Amino acid sequence: MDDSVYVGNAGKDAPLDRGWLLGHFKEAGDPRHSEAVEIKWGVHPRGDRREEWVRGEARTALLILISGRFRVELPGRDVVLAEQGDYVVWGHGVDHSWYAEEESVLITVRWPSVPGYAVARHES
Repeated sequence: MDDSVYVGNAGKDAPLDRGWLLGHFKEAGDPRHSEAVEIKWGVHPRGDRREEWVRGEARTALLILISGRFRVELPGRDVVLAEQGDYVVWGHGVDHSWYAEEESVLITVRWPSVPGYAVARHES
């Protein structure tokens, strides 16, 4: 087997790293390790919300709706992704948050892949 090839399933692999399939957080040598880009398979139950706004964004982001209804909250406006294939892109310096109005599945692509944006997990 070629170590530069990884074959997986987004639904099975995504829960292992908060939905992220590719990015700086994968081990060096793993074909999914990248400092150039991050890719996420996001599955969000209805009512799921980002715990904190991202402030001082240093990346560009693209969110594509696969299914459901998903609201992206941006300064001064909200964007609702309601039809399969709807997407939104924003760049450096754009603060944001999000809310799943219905159970939703999205693909997120961010670049470059830089550490420091994960919200700390709160133990119940």
